[in-house]
Amino acid sequence: MYHRNRYERSSASFLQKLIGLVVLIGLIILIVRATGLGRTSTLISPIPDEVSHPAQILPNIFTKKKSPEDLRIKIQESVNNRLKNYSVYVKDFNSPFIMGINETVIFLAASVNKVPIIAALYYFAGKGEIDLDERITIQARDIQDFGTGSIRYNPPGSVYAIKTLAKLAIEQSDNTAAYVLGNYTVGLEKTQSLMNIWGLTQTNLINNKTSNLDISKLFEKIYKGEVTNAASTQEMLAFFKDTDYEDRLPALLPKDVSVYHKIGNEIAIMHDAGVITKGKSTYYIGVFTSDITDEEETKKIIAEISKLVYDYISK
Repeated sequence: MYHRNRYERSSASFLQKLIGLVVLIGLIILIVRATGLGRTSTLISPIPDEVSHPAQILPNIFTKKKSPEDLRIKIQESVNNRLKNYSVYVKDFNSPFIMGINETVIFLAASVNKVPIIAALYYFAGKGEIDLDERITIQARDIQDFGTGSIRYNPPGSVYAIKTLAKLAIEQSDNTAAYVLGNYTVGLEKTQSLMNIWGLTQTNLINNKTSNLDISKLFEKIYKGEVTNAASTQEMLAFFKDTDYEDRLPALLPKDVSVYHKIGNEIAIMHDAGVITKGKSTYYIGVFTSDITDEEETKKIIAEISKLVYDYISK
C-alpha cells in the first residue's frame, strides 16, 4: 500500500504541472493575437505604387555579340559601289558565325579551280591510287603558253614529280602544272565526281565555274584534315601558305597571321579565297569579283575587306 500511494501522489503532481503548462501556453497565444504580433502582414511593408529611387542599371560588361548583319553593312560601306559584281563569304570555324554576300552566285572560277584539282590529287594519293613521287615528262602539247607559272618557259621534255607539279600549281598558279594534273593524273571527270560527293553542287570543272560557298566547303575540308592524312594535309597547306600572290587577302594583315589561300585571275575577274588563322581564331574568307575595270584597285579593295573581316572576327 505504501508504494501505491507514493505512485499516485507522483502522478497527481505531474498532471497538475501539465495542466499549468497548457494554461500558460494558451495565455501566451491570447496575448499575441491581442497585440497583433502574429500578423505577418504588419511586419512586411507593402510594395509602393511608385519607386522613389529606381534601381541603377548596371553597364553591360560583356563584349557585344558579333552580328553577321553588322559585318555585312561594314563591308558594303567599305566597297561603296567600287565593285560592280562581287561576293564575300565568311565562316568562323570556332563559332556559328557566318556572313554572306552573294555567296551562292556562280562566278568564272579562273585559277581557283586548281583547288579542287589539288584536293582530289591528294585524296586519291591518300587512297593509294596515285604516287605523288611519280615523275612526269612534260610534252610540247601540254604546255599552256599563257598566264602564270614557270613551266612554260622550260623546254618540252622537262621532268617533274607529281608533288612538284602540285606545288607549282598552287604557289605559282602554274597553268601547265594544273593542266597535266587535271587532265592526265587525276582527270577532270573523276575530280568532278568527288566534288559532287563532297557537296560542291555549284562547281563545274569543265566549264570552270564555281561559287564562294562551294570553295568555302572545300577549304574547310582541306584545313580540317578531312581530305587526306595529317602529313599530306600539312604539305598541301604549306603550298597554300607560301604563294607568289600575297597582294590581296594577306596584304594588310599582321605578319604573324597565317593565310592559306588561292587567287584567281581572268580578264575582268579577280578572286582570292582561303583560311586565315591566328592563335585560336580560324575562319574562311572568300572575295570573288567580276566585271572589274581596275586590277590594282580591286586588289586594294580585297585587301581592305580582308582586314575589316580580320579586325571584326578577332576582336
